[in-house]
Amino acid sequence: MISGRITRISGPIVRAKGLSHAGLYDLVEVGKKRLIGEIVRLEGDEAMIQVYEDNTGLMIGAKVQSSGRPLAVLLGPGIIGSVYDGIQRPLKVIYEKSGPFMEAGSSDINTRTEPLDTNKKWLFSPDPDLASRLAAHEKIPACPGLVLGTVRETESITCKIMIPPSSHTLSRLSHISPSIDISPYGYISSLAQEGEMCCFDIVARIDNGKEINLAQWWPVRVPRPNAERLAPDIPLISGQRVIDVFFPLSKGGTAAIPGGFGTGKTSAQHAIAKWCDADVIVYIGCGERGNEITDVLSEFPQLKDPRTNRSLMERTILIANTSNMPVAAREVSIYTGVTLAEFYRDMGLHVAIMADSTSRWAEALRELSGRMEEMPAEEGFPAYLPTRLAGFYERAGRVMTLNGHEGSISIIGAVSPPGGDFSEPVTQHTKRFIRCFWALDRDLASARHYPAISWTESYSEYAVEIKQWWESVNPQWDIVRRKALELLKKEQRLEEIVHLIGPDALPDDQRLILVTAEILKNGFLQQNSFDEVDMYCSPEKQVRLLELIMEFYDRCNVCIKLGAPLYKVNALPIKEELSRLKSLIKNDELEKFADFEFRFKQSLEELERSYRTKERL
Repeated sequence: MISGRITRISGPIVRAKGLSHAGLYDLVEVGKKRLIGEIVRLEGDEAMIQVYEDNTGLMIGAKVQSSGRPLAVLLGPGIIGSVYDGIQRPLKVIYEKSGPFMEAGSSDINTRTEPLDTNKKWLFSPDPDLASRLAAHEKIPACPGLVLGTVRETESITCKIMIPPSSHTLSRLSHISPSIDISPYGYISSLAQEGEMCCFDIVARIDNGKEINLAQWWPVRVPRPNAERLAPDIPLISGQRVIDVFFPLSKGGTAAIPGGFGTGKTSAQHAIAKWCDADVIVYIGCGERGNEITDVLSEFPQLKDPRTNRSLMERTILIANTSNMPVAAREVSIYTGVTLAEFYRDMGLHVAIMADSTSRWAEALRELSGRMEEMPAEEGFPAYLPTRLAGFYERAGRVMTLNGHEGSISIIGAVSPPGGDFSEPVTQHTKRFIRCFWALDRDLASARHYPAISWTESYSEYAVEIKQWWESVNPQWDIVRRKALELLKKEQRLEEIVHLIGPDALPDDQRLILVTAEILKNGFLQQNSFDEVDMYCSPEKQVRLLELIMEFYDRCNVCIKLGAPLYKVNALPIKEELSRLKSLIKNDELEKFADFEFRFKQSLEELERSYRTKERL
């Protein structure tokens, strides 16, 4: 090991001399407690280290040792359902060892807490095709991504044990994104038989002497490779109508939820985590308040997965890095989360990442940058803030994996702009790297309109790519979506006039726009997260609801042009029923739409017929 001595301490940033032969981003152990740190800058014989644990009591002259490898996470069965801190330390195990207050470091390397339970045995089942080919003495190239076998991790998730891409980067990182070798290592010489194994047991050997363990290390700052990036043309269905229909997100897409305090960022992410059709959820609580993380930790195990009716934790990974934890670990927590997500993506699963919030992560960057005496950019953030944001969001995508399966990572990042100011740097730079923007509105939140996503400030660039998928559900999707958005824009312009002169001064055709917009807001855009019927809305039901609302507008508009007064439209019984239809018809009772549609059309046709008769007279 390469050793050095501390010469300067500035909060979580430590300077040490004698590490000239260490590499950039090498993992180091600092002081007697062997605190975990990472080299972030090298200047001659001096290294700058950011320490990921509480370094209270650390002294000048304390020893620093470089491990010769980068900060990495352990990937294997047992990750699902775990609660980690920012550097993949299992918080539940730490709590059992040290109580409610975490102890920094460990003077004894044997007492360190491993990310996975090294004593737990998993039932490994070798891939049957691979086993039969080996039994027939066939030479099988040991290609990265090759599935060696499986482990039943939870009732919901089967963990595939794969040959990792070349791990030459584990010995030393000279750049943040080194080239990754995905050529075959050689030929498989042996494969373990079915049986119980611990995470460091050997499942396969290669003829060049390399051994593949059940669990493998991977550096967090290095993206795992894939065979091909695919078009984002399949939506990530969230069950939230304002998202799925108006501002959809594709599988492998990126989205941001900006909003001030109390506008519902965390609530929206919780709803998406519960209802979206991703196979695995990675929730990163990055710098959030402790009570919010506590709510997540207490609520998620109680939530039922709608697909399996089992605990949602059976397909969820939680990374809890609260605002009172060391700030440096907050900076690395999002890389830890996305690396865990890539591991499950490589199995051919669809993963959704909830990062709450990237603003707190950016604040950690700002604090660390200031302690490293770097030149600040706008509002004190470092000049490389856009680069770091891009590096995070660009690890999303729908891909063809190295083993020929389709997988994806969708990233949904919450942004907490001070005072709800969307012009601040984190929000503005985030908009450069995402294609879906769900702006939360404080007025809607105050009016208890959930989700409080503004239909005037939000946008999605995925609507064109996923249009074909939605039209296979209902050919009218794009038509009614455009009509509804246009009507809401007209309503916004009319509201400005209404505030000045009142609604009675408007002609009936314009007042009809206000009436229909109100039905849209209450009967479509607003959802009740406590209503068992309305908390999730299937794609088919979403489009049928919007179709009926827009048909109501078109038919009533015809009646008003024929001379019918608006009060006649307001008096129709189907108007109120249309607003409540979202809670009256369940997702598996779509046939009830036919009955309502019959009464709906009959009522409007009678009104239209009566005024056509008067027109002829």
